[in-house]
Amino acid sequence: MTPSILFSTQRYRYLAERLYALSPASWEKGQMTIRDFPDGEHYHRITSNVSGRAVVLIGGTIDDKETLELFDIANGCIQYGARCIDIVIPYFGYSTMERAVQHGEIVKAKNRALLLSALPSTSAGIRIILIDLHVDGITYYFESNVRPVHLYAKNIVLDAAQELAGGRPFVLASTDAGRAKWVESLANDLHVQAAFVFKRRLTGEETEITAISANVKGLCVIIYDDMIRTGGSLIHAAQAYKDAGAAAISVITTHGIFAGDGFDRIRNSGLIERIVCTDTHPNALTIRDPMLEVRSVAPLLLHYFQQIPQ
Repeated sequence: MTPSILFSTQRYRYLAERLYALSPASWEKGQMTIRDFPDGEHYHRITSNVSGRAVVLIGGTIDDKETLELFDIANGCIQYGARCIDIVIPYFGYSTMERAVQHGEIVKAKNRALLLSALPSTSAGIRIILIDLHVDGITYYFESNVRPVHLYAKNIVLDAAQELAGGRPFVLASTDAGRAKWVESLANDLHVQAAFVFKRRLTGEETEITAISANVKGLCVIIYDDMIRTGGSLIHAAQAYKDAGAAAISVITTHGIFAGDGFDRIRNSGLIERIVCTDTHPNALTIRDPMLEVRSVAPLLLHYFQQIPQ
């Protein structure tokens, strides 16, 4: 079988390299020329022959430049005759802006999905592969000939939880009741109790934790959240679990965004022993701290591609 041609945006080259390294025979490395013009515009030229080939493209929507680069490369591959294209978006940006809460708000998650849905068709279709979306319903925003696929990093989370616990009794916890259903499902698989906090909103920016759903006294608490951005919600939840008697607190997240000084805030809080995240966002790879362990989603992606016909 002819291998798929593997491309990536510039900021996701690391993930393409990790996926390639797991199974070199499965891929042909896509070749491109990229440079910037003095006025800030960007030049891309696909130098691999993609005509009639299956293409896999890895990139994110982590900012507007990255989103447009992803769109441009995908569009270029299609224009030059790719038979099909699988676009891997490890972290789907603007995922918390999936609906309008106040009149006039622009639903950016939907707009990003519609942009990618505007790609020209290929003879064998377009798939968008997404990982641990903040809201499952985002998949319904894709239209036309684009088929979304939602992958779950569940096994990574389960393995990390057992290792963080280190044989100690533990509960799997969430930062708020909004994630309780998913955390409860994970806890059931681990045969442990689930816990979450109840919040009361004080202002548009402030919340107060009013209760915890489970007894955590003397136990190791492992908090799972799909993403960590500034760390504010995580710190508040960790403090609540600590005040309720938790013996130790660790954290698992799929998307370690750590915007601004987010990681420093978490570390300096003194509440959390360790954090495990995946490499779905390039920010996580810039942090060099023994408190943080980054695990790759490359095996998850490889397993998916090995299960589907090309």
